[in-house]
Amino acid sequence: MNTVVSRRQARRAAFVLLYQLDVREGPLDALYAQYSADTREPIPGYTREAVDGASGMLRILDRRLDAATDGWSIDRLGAVERAILRLALWEISERSDVPAEVAIDEAVELAKRYASAEAAGLVNGVLGRLAREEGRT
Repeated sequence: MNTVVSRRQARRAAFVLLYQLDVREGPLDALYAQYSADTREPIPGYTREAVDGASGMLRILDRRLDAATDGWSIDRLGAVERAILRLALWEISERSDVPAEVAIDEAVELAKRYASAEAAGLVNGVLGRLAREEGRT
C-alpha cells in the first residue's frame, strides 16, 4: 500500500520510535521492523530521517537540553518528554526547511496529547529558549 503521509504523521511516528528507542533499547532496525509490522505500513521517509538524525546525535541533543532546562537533567524528565524534546530540537538544529515555530508547535501538541499540559508548557519554554539561541526565532 502506498499511502501519502503528512509531515505531522511522520513526526508522530518519529516520536513513537524515539520513545521506544529510549525505553526498550535495542537496535533501531528492529524497532523499524516492529513499527512497520504493527502499522502494516513502511516507515515514512521523514520519520526515518528524523529518527536516524536524532538518535545519531543524542549526546549533543541531551547536553543542549540539559543546559536549557534550568536545574533539571534530561534524565529526570519522562521518556515521553525526552523523545518530544529530542525530535523537536533535532528539527530546529538540523532542518532549516522546518520553521522553528512549526517544530515547537508540533512538539507542544505531542506533549499535550501524550503527556500533560504541564509537560506542554515545559516543552514550549525549553524549545523556545533553544530556538532563540539558534537564532531561529
